[in-house]
Amino acid sequence: MDDPKAKLKRELDSALHKAYLTAKSLGYNASEFFHMLNSMRGVMTAKTLINKARSPGYHRLWDMKRLDLTVEAVVVDNKQFHELFDETEIVKARDRLKENGYTPKN
Repeated sequence: MDDPKAKLKRELDSALHKAYLTAKSLGYNASEFFHMLNSMRGVMTAKTLINKARSPGYHRLWDMKRLDLTVEAVVVDNKQFHELFDETEIVKARDRLKENGYTPKN
C-alpha cells in the first residue's frame, strides 16, 4: 500500500512542475528552479526557496503579476501540502505573498 505522505510528496512535485510549465508557456524559463526540482524534488526545493530571501525567480514572477506560480503560493494555496512543512515555513510563505500583494487562498 502506498504511503500517504509519499503520495502527497508526488502531488507537490506535480503541482510545482505544472507551475514551472505554466511560467515557461508565458515566456519565463525557470531553468534553475527546474534543476532544483529534478535533483531535490518538491519538498526540499520548496523548503529551500521559502527559507531564503526572495529569489530572482520569485521577483520575475512578481514582475509578471503571476505570484500564483511561486513555490510559496503552490504550498500555501493547497492546504493538503501544509503537513509537509513546518508551521513557520507556511507563515513565512504566506507573509511573503501578502507583502507582495497576493492574497493567499489558505
